[in-house]
Amino acid sequence: MRSTAETFASIAREVARADRISYPLAELNDLLTAATGVEVETLPRPEIEDPYRLNYVTAMVELAAHRTSVAPPFWTANVPPLAEPFFIDRSPALRAHLLTASPVPFRRRNIFIDTSLGGRV
Repeated sequence: MRSTAETFASIAREVARADRISYPLAELNDLLTAATGVEVETLPRPEIEDPYRLNYVTAMVELAAHRTSVAPPFWTANVPPLAEPFFIDRSPALRAHLLTASPVPFRRRNIFIDTSLGGRV
């Protein structure tokens, strides 16, 4: 049986190369929702080059760390946030809602969504 860190690294590689990232992100969400604090603290830096995908996964890890009352892995501090805001829905009518409804780790990374770890869109 693979460890949480090994499974995380494997799913992160799927996020990095998938045409549609929704399925591997859902799998990653399930893994992080079930992870313990000790497991979250020891997650490896994902091998993802795309800044959006890397920030999304990093925000998920930071949210899992908060949920389990542990510090996020040290590598999360070295992932710079996106230079430009990314809104999951481009509708101007929803921007105000997304600005306030997005979980803090996502907002800090300039990603505005309307769900959180444990939730599904």
